[in-house]
Formats: sequence, structure tokens, C-alpha cells
Amino acid sequence: MRKVTVAATQFASGERNLEAADTLVRAAARAGANIILPQELFETNYFCQKPSEEYFALATTLEENPAVRHFQGVAKELGVVIPVSFFERKSNAYYNTLAMLDANGAVLGTYRKSHIPDGAGYGEKFYFNPGDTGFCVWDTEFGRIGAGVCWDQWFPEAARIMCLKGAELLLYPTAIGSEPLNPALNSRKHWQTCMQGHAAANLTPVIASNRTGTEREGDFEITFYGNSFIADGTGQLAAALDERETGFVTAEFDLDELHLQRRAWGVFRDRRPDLYGAILTLDGETYV
Repeated sequence: MRKVTVAATQFASGERNLEAADTLVRAAARAGANIILPQELFETNYFCQKPSEEYFALATTLEENPAVRHFQGVAKELGVVIPVSFFERKSNAYYNTLAMLDANGAVLGTYRKSHIPDGAGYGEKFYFNPGDTGFCVWDTEFGRIGAGVCWDQWFPEAARIMCLKGAELLLYPTAIGSEPLNPALNSRKHWQTCMQGHAAANLTPVIASNRTGTEREGDFEITFYGNSFIADGTGQLAAALDERETGFVTAEFDLDELHLQRRAWGVFRDRRPDLYGAILTLDGETYV
């Protein structure tokens, strides 16, 4: 048996975000969590609602980022794995990046968000270059982990590729809520169901961490709907928070048992990649 306890944290942005994240990570570790996922870009408000040159000052290199540096120490102190989402500057490029911190505090590598949204309130294309890392998995102290970032979670291709690379758990830090141009639209159930589908289709647990609270940028406003959750290998909810809670959720999985279930179910045995060429096109047809 290889049992592991995973956790997702959730809090509203404020003046002391790093402190808030630290408090919840430590609380989750005391509750037995081995892998603890904070939300997307948790150091600050979700600044992507509106284009503003001033926010590029928030970007740092991997080596200089305060959250990465802080949680390297926390990961080593507590013996836990912590994926840290941050605004990365690399030469003249800017990325929405996740650093995977192992239980000894080492940076195992980084993943740069591949799918960059560009809608009202979620104008990330102004700030971020498309990620160039491909979809990543890492061998951590507590299992082989794959991670996407927010908008990546809507794409089954990303989840499947990470699982083909051997991911035993799928992690998604997130910042999502209401739509500034249509406040009546609530995509929470759709968002959650989509990721539960990734778990079910790949027989691999999914952990999603989202923020809460209302944030404003000019005439735009987003109320983030929280609902951070953990889905098991069948896609069923193992644990979840509501739309306003500050806290964390945990769930325990046996990675060896999940491996046997994937093998027995046959979805990876019976795949037909020779028939999937259309997935590499935008419109389902291949042109020569």
C-alpha cells in the first residue's frame, strides 16, 4: 500500500495572502496532509480582470519569488509537497507558472500554463505568454503528480496526457467565479463536473483549489465561488468546501490500489491512438 493524504486550501485575497496561505498549509499538515495545494496566483488579488501595465511589476523570476522561497522552507520543515502558483518573469517573457516543491523543499521543476483565457474579467492574454513546458509530471516524495493551472482544467487532452505520463494525482490551482458581463451566470457546477470527468475517465483523483471573496478592478467585479474539492478515482466527490469557507479539505488515497483499478478497467489498454489524429487539428480534419 502507498497511502497518501491530499489537501486543497481556500481563502479570500487580502492584505496578508502569504500569511493566510501559510496558516492553512500548516493546518492541513497537522491534519495529516502530505500534498497541499494552494490556489492560483494566491500572492495577490486576481489582477487579470483588467489590462494594466502596473501589474507587470508583480512578476518575478523563479529564484526571486517570495512565495516559492517561503514555501520551500515550509515544505522542508513540515515534510510536505506544495505546488506554488506564481507570476513568472523570464527574460522578456511572462508566464502563469507553477513550481512543484518536494517534501525536502527542492524545486522539482516548473509548469507554465498552456491554455491562456481571454474573456471579460479573465484577460490573461494581456499578461501571460502561452506556456512552453508541455504538460508536466513529477516524482515527489508522495507519488507522481501532474498539475495544470485553472483554464487548463477544462481540457481533457491535458488531463489525459498527464495520466499517460504516469500521473497518479491531478492538481489544479484555480481562480474562477462570476462573469462581469453576466453576473447571473454561475459556472460552478459545470466547472466541477468537468474535472470530475477527468478523474472518472482516467481513474485518477483530482484536487482543485479555488479562491473566494469579491474582487474589483475598475468597473469589473468577480465573486469567486470557492468550492475547492477533491474527487476520487471514479469522479465522485471525496471532499468539498462551499462558496464562502476559508479552510481546507483532505482525502486519503491508496496509490497502489488506484493503479490496480486503472489496470483492471482497461481504459489505457484499449486506447486507439492510431485513430485519434483528428485531435491534433482545430476543426477535426487534416489538411495536406
